[in-house]
This record gives sequence, structure tokens and C-alpha cells, in this order.
Amino acid sequence: MPTTIHQSEPVKAPDCWQCRHFAISWDPRNPYHCKMMGFKSRMIPSFEVFRADGNHCRGFIVKMVQTEQLAVQPVPTVRKASRFLWKA
Repeated sequence: MPTTIHQSEPVKAPDCWQCRHFAISWDPRNPYHCKMMGFKSRMIPSFEVFRADGNHCRGFIVKMVQTEQLAVQPVPTVRKASRFLWKA
């Protein structure tokens, strides 16, 4: 009997680099950090979750993309040099 895949289960592992909960830790021995599950590891957290649980990570949330808006700055006007010498 063939097994069926539910709609809610992802077909492939989520990309931690695109996840809101993914971070790089300061620890060189465990450089990857999952803020949602609260652990650091040597491998990408989604691989660790799959290895431990047998299921893909269900806490994946896409990062918010920050768009940089270019602020239009006024062009500085050139001031003429004063012909008067001011004393302080």
C-alpha cells in the first residue's frame, strides 16, 4: 500500500538560511543557532532536527526582507567665501 504525504508536511527540508529563527553563534565549535528551539550545533539546525526526530522542522518562518530605501539627500549648495575676516 503506497504511503500518502499530507499537504501540511513539507516535501524537502526547509532552508535555515531563509528562516527567521536561524542565527550564527559566537561559538566556533557550534556556529549555527536555532532561536526557536534553543540549541546550537555544528550542522544546520534543520538537519539536526531531521536526524533527531525523523521529521522536517515545523518551526520554519520566512525572514522579513528588509528593503533599503534610498533617501534622496539634497545636494549641498556651495557657499561663497566671505571677503570679510572675522575675529574671535
